[in-house]
Amino acid sequence: MRREALGIYLNDHLAGATAGRLIAHRLAEHHRSSPYGGELHRLAVEIAEDRQTLLDLMDALAVPARRYKVFAGWLGEKGRLLKLNGRATRRSGLSTVIELEMLRLGIEGKSLLWKTLLALTPARELDETLLKELLDRARDQIDTVETVRTGAAVAALR
Repeated sequence: MRREALGIYLNDHLAGATAGRLIAHRLAEHHRSSPYGGELHRLAVEIAEDRQTLLDLMDALAVPARRYKVFAGWLGEKGRLLKLNGRATRRSGLSTVIELEMLRLGIEGKSLLWKTLLALTPARELDETLLKELLDRARDQIDTVETVRTGAAVAALR
């Protein structure tokens, strides 16, 4: 059962990582010429790398990626299009704020994943140094998103 639970846990995080990668990419594209475009681009690249690292860890643990979970993450991210943002055909400032908040929640969850895998390191022979680096990077990503989110929220709600 523990092996099955680990597979479910990692695949649930893979679904979240799939959605997070899409959100980060869209934010980076939409804001590429803004003052924080460079930070959002860096964030999108790192989030894509983190998702690949998760896949690599799953492979090392002999946990297969479940396509339906990846699809669920993709579909969940696309579901945000159904949210009314006060504008019928284009983005509003609130779109950016909500997407940044969703992204931050996802990164918070990712940091918990890295913490959990760190706790399993002795039994699973995982790379402790790598997991600590990923955890530090997640904390940096949270700080970056919060800085951009605060500015976007003030601009949208002022």
